Amino acid sequence: MPIPYYHIDSFANELFAGNPAGICFVPAFPANDVMQKIAAENRHSETAFVVARADGDFDLRWFTPVVEDDLCGHATLASAYALSLRGHDTWPVRFHTVSGLLTVNRDHERFELDFPSRPAVSCEIPTGLLSAMGLEMAEVMRDPRDFLIVVDHAEIVRNLKPDIAALAKIDMGISGGAIVTASGDNDVDYVCRFFAPSEGIDEDAATGSIQCTLVPYWAGRTGKQTFRVQQLSSRGARMWCTLVGDRVKIAGEVKLYLQGTINI
Repeated sequence: MPIPYYHIDSFANELFAGNPAGICFVPAFPANDVMQKIAAENRHSETAFVVARADGDFDLRWFTPVVEDDLCGHATLASAYALSLRGHDTWPVRFHTVSGLLTVNRDHERFELDFPSRPAVSCEIPTGLLSAMGLEMAEVMRDPRDFLIVVDHAEIVRNLKPDIAALAKIDMGISGGAIVTASGDNDVDYVCRFFAPSEGIDEDAATGSIQCTLVPYWAGRTGKQTFRVQQLSSRGARMWCTLVGDRVKIAGEVKLYLQGTINI
């Protein structure tokens, strides 16, 4: 079965930045093990599978190299962009997912996700979490999937060198990861990084889904509703985020790297 395939860099204004995502267009979802094997073969942090529905909407699923994910921003952004390359011109695009209805709108060169807010709450710190992150002290909370670690300065986030093997062994009680954040500087409101070795992602290059937690946190802390965000991965990423009630808008640019066919 030939599968139309796109490799797209999300949250990037140039190639080789942001986060690569693999986008597969299929008439119906293949067997789970087949989608997992394709994701493992692609080796991106996420591979998305898109199915057109009779009502004009789309069904969407995401796979890391080792597990099916419950929410992914950069691959959803890339899916909407790939649809535009295929001639889809109805905006916003509506995706039906395990996390509910998600939409993507277009504003010139930027695409904007509409995702659910996932505020973090106080929690017990898992044994070994801070030491695995290379930290002595930090504020730690958790959302339904990930732990949120708040540190004092952007340089701490930038210079983190976690022990990924130790982090992967920590019993977090969920299949998620560790978000690290601090106030930004210059024209950036806050910075972040994301590590999820239990999902096969040592460090994610640009993560839309964690903004569902970061935006309500920073809104509560600063009183602001709109944020300029920088993810301090080696590839780097910029996002523009807004809190709207119980929804989070996450905008960014995308670049096409490769278009082809998967043959299975």
